[in-house]
Amino acid sequence: MNDIEDYDAHKLEVEVQKFWDENHYFNVKADPQREKFYCLAMFPYPSGSLHMGHIRNYTIADTISRYQRMLGKNVLQPMGWDAFGLPAENAARKNKTSPADWTHNNIIHMRAQLKRLGLAYDWNRELATCDPSYYRWEQWLFGKLLEKGIAYRKEGWVNWDPIDQTVLANEQVVDGKGWRSGAPIERKKISQWYLKISDYAEQLLTGLDALGDWPEQVKQMQRNWIGRSRGINIQFDLADYRGSLDVFTTRPDTLMGVSYLAIAAEHPMALQAAKRSPMLAELIEKCHRRPTTESTAMTYDKIGIDTGLRAIHPISGESLPVWCANFVLIEYGSGAIMSVPAHDQRDWEFAKTYQLPIRQVIKPSNGDSVCLAEKAFTEHGILCNSGKYDGMRYQQAFDAILLDLKAIGKGRETIQYRLKDWGVSRQRYWGVPIPVVYEKNEYRAVNDDDLPVILPSATVRDSASLTETEGFFKNDTASNTQQSNIDISPLSQRADFYRVTDTCQREVDTFDTFVESSWYYARFTCPHNDTAMLDEETAYWMPVDQYVGGIEHAILHLLYARFFYRLMRDLGLLDKLPDNFKNEPFKRLLTQGMVLKGGMKMSKSKGNTVDPNDLIDKYGADTVRLFIMFAAPPTKSLEWSDSGVEGAHRFLKRLWRQINVHIRAQPTENIVPRNTEFYSMQHLIHKTIAKVSDDYDRRQSFNTAIAANMELSNALDKFDSQSADAYQLKREGYEAIVKMLSPIAPHIMHHLWQHLGHDTPLIDCPWPHYQTEFLQADRCDVIVQINGKLRARLNVVRGTDEASIKELALSDNKIRKYMNGVTPSKVIYVKDKIINFVCQ
Repeated sequence: MNDIEDYDAHKLEVEVQKFWDENHYFNVKADPQREKFYCLAMFPYPSGSLHMGHIRNYTIADTISRYQRMLGKNVLQPMGWDAFGLPAENAARKNKTSPADWTHNNIIHMRAQLKRLGLAYDWNRELATCDPSYYRWEQWLFGKLLEKGIAYRKEGWVNWDPIDQTVLANEQVVDGKGWRSGAPIERKKISQWYLKISDYAEQLLTGLDALGDWPEQVKQMQRNWIGRSRGINIQFDLADYRGSLDVFTTRPDTLMGVSYLAIAAEHPMALQAAKRSPMLAELIEKCHRRPTTESTAMTYDKIGIDTGLRAIHPISGESLPVWCANFVLIEYGSGAIMSVPAHDQRDWEFAKTYQLPIRQVIKPSNGDSVCLAEKAFTEHGILCNSGKYDGMRYQQAFDAILLDLKAIGKGRETIQYRLKDWGVSRQRYWGVPIPVVYEKNEYRAVNDDDLPVILPSATVRDSASLTETEGFFKNDTASNTQQSNIDISPLSQRADFYRVTDTCQREVDTFDTFVESSWYYARFTCPHNDTAMLDEETAYWMPVDQYVGGIEHAILHLLYARFFYRLMRDLGLLDKLPDNFKNEPFKRLLTQGMVLKGGMKMSKSKGNTVDPNDLIDKYGADTVRLFIMFAAPPTKSLEWSDSGVEGAHRFLKRLWRQINVHIRAQPTENIVPRNTEFYSMQHLIHKTIAKVSDDYDRRQSFNTAIAANMELSNALDKFDSQSADAYQLKREGYEAIVKMLSPIAPHIMHHLWQHLGHDTPLIDCPWPHYQTEFLQADRCDVIVQINGKLRARLNVVRGTDEASIKELALSDNKIRKYMNGVTPSKVIYVKDKIINFVCQ
């Protein structure tokens, strides 16, 4: 069969992609008569080139999209660009270009890379967050949130990245360092814009219970971040000082073990006391050079200063010292805590350092003793050394102490959340301008008719100086009385931007880029609507049926996106959706694993990257896609393997040749009875379709789906198909393989479908069906031996008697050939397992 054309991946893929494009196969619109399926992968930041993590993410989503299309659904799969952000600004400065040009050129390059992969995107819906037609509606939405009081401005302590020269959210601080720059974070007090995500904390928490198709790990990460706590707010009056300290605790059962109170460095009482104590003032200054995150505060060496203030225990009346401590954060609770060293590890460490009392008031329920000299005992147990509360367990003590505190006006039950309001303003150029103007020391949203507020153009010269101290307009800056961030925001150097009139000036901060990615999924449904943010198409397509992205976005992105969906709901933008679709934007979530090489995550800094373009040049896109999907389950890390890529390519070439050899073979016209081999193959074909269907749909286990198709192709290659029936069965098997692998390797399967004699393009064909009668659960394989040697397998109904098995086996041509006319002297039959013919 030397005349069979070799598999030429590049030629085939160019032809197929041209065919798809010319026929607009992936451009879709709302169709109420059809069931929709919205599949979305988290859109990329246009860094300049795709990496293998991108390839994996988008291949997974494309496989799901193509499978759902074969089920007959109206499938939307869009693509766009998360195009704003400080990295582009820094890269543009380094490369002596403008952020806009840098970003635009990167988008062109990465779009071409994506198209080479044959991804089924509706490119008519492409959007970039740096396009004014996109961020106009973000600015419009912010104006509505400002009207409702959900957006507000206040001065507060923030995480300041000294390298990137911008504020970071708590979620963007990793181990006390900026998530991008790696620089140690400092604290800075500046005026910021916030969104009241804390008002939605309970909704965001309880909404997780409805997300049955989300990974439990992601939901638990969000639960922990939201951090709902039921506790008591307790008032400690101060001696010789007008006022009191309110503290929140989830462990009122330890109240009788309090030995000191601790306040944050920024607490008003600490600042007042620092006027009399240089040592305290020095501590406060040190505390300013650390992040505001709770997790990093727990890792500090515990240091503090006695403020000289004394608090009165609300029940015992004991006088307690008030310390200023570096592990207490002003952002959490009231900025003051009651310290119980015996039963809180951070309090214990602090007490050990400063030799403060450690009083045990909880003992283990099982009667064991504890050694407080080594560490705190933090578990629930039975109260001791607590007066009338002795012998109580946690809940009983909670209720009793709450009742007593309420009776004297010193306590109330409270629900608190770890989740704090989201600071959304950033001090950078390349971002969405915050649509606010200042006039007569007041601020207001920009009028809708004046939107969008567009960034001023940045030339090469402008870009290079945007964040330098000396700007082009340093002598013409806006009034500090109106904008407290004027000295740190790059746009303050652009009078052509911030100056509206002599008395009216624009906000010079831009939005955190997570704002843009918090609603892009909704805008994909109507990207060209220039009169409304969302419309009727949104009601048809939303929510997203399948979302694909990395688990690293479990908090940063996914929580914000869930929040924004609720904001849009509450503004009436989702009114046309059914009520049960108005709360959550993503019905099903798949978090793909990392791509590793040499046991480490692929990255340029480690020098272990693989260029996707090189791979496609060498093997074709289908090979890359097949390897990515076969090498590991989608949720697990994938270890890169050059030999694995070559193996995927060999399989495609082998399948190409197998099918073409089969096509050119000529079956006999003889009527040959269907034997056990025929029925076994029929059973295997339908069993494979059933398994692969489940792998694609419920399990989303694409690697096992590929493995099952490989097994079927091997079995078909060995299958004797000389008779007409057997030849047709073999063709059915190959057609099933082509269909089942087409979502993963769509180009080669398109051509093989044509080779198999079909005029209808494969992309218009339905998913293969299996027949349940060939999937009987009571069937089994019985091994046929002759003198102990394996000669055949019979696929039969479980429980078939020996006589029937013997008759079936001896009617098989292959078995009769091995018998060579000899009548067996003995037959050994093990029910449902083996029949052995002994021939002397």
